[in-house]
Amino acid sequence: MTRSRGGAGKTPPPIRKAAGWLGPVVVIAVVAVLAIIARPTDQPTAPAAGTAGSQQENPFAELARRTPGDPVALGEPDAPVVVIEYADFQCPFCGKHARETAPRLIREYVDQGLVRIEWRDLPYLGDESRAAAGAARAAAAQGRFWEFHDALYAKQRRVNSGTLNDAALRDIASQLGLDLARFDADRASAVTREAIDRDQREAASMGLTGTPAFIVGDTPIIGAQPYEAFKQAIDEQLDAP
Repeated sequence: MTRSRGGAGKTPPPIRKAAGWLGPVVVIAVVAVLAIIARPTDQPTAPAAGTAGSQQENPFAELARRTPGDPVALGEPDAPVVVIEYADFQCPFCGKHARETAPRLIREYVDQGLVRIEWRDLPYLGDESRAAAGAARAAAAQGRFWEFHDALYAKQRRVNSGTLNDAALRDIASQLGLDLARFDADRASAVTREAIDRDQREAASMGLTGTPAFIVGDTPIIGAQPYEAFKQAIDEQLDAP
């Protein structure tokens, strides 16, 4: 698979419990409602000095980090649309998205310079979720996050069944040719713990308690929705004046 690699501020309004486990049911109506209630009512309509009007209107704009060289992001930092993905490596519907929808989004939007995907860890399903998140971050430190991501999602796994235990994670790292001593040190480090905690705090600030959940520019998409749902949200923002 070809991959293009690439805040502080007001807290966005709550997004209620993600419904990834309900399956790929299109939630366009829900997205529309969330987009309406997401708009702040206690803020002035005029943009702050130095802030573009479109960013002021988008309550999720400050979530996009756009950090150059971010190893857990795909695409150019200045891509017109940022897709933020909150996911758990044990979540079956996150895996469905990774295998079925993400490759097409990468091919048709990320590789064309139109979209940037930014990963966020939300390991809510148990100890193996947290361990896998740390291991993927350790792989990221060696520039191999997305290969590790693909290996974790390559097949369906039973939750907390031992398929993502320490030995399994080290085996994936070995297969990818990672420096195992560095891998072990990095996944146990305070830097890795804080990176995961930061993502979890961000998700909690919006009321997210399940995965997958996405912020596509200014549009929330909850659950493993089909490609067409993402295409519609992305195209609308690319076509906006």
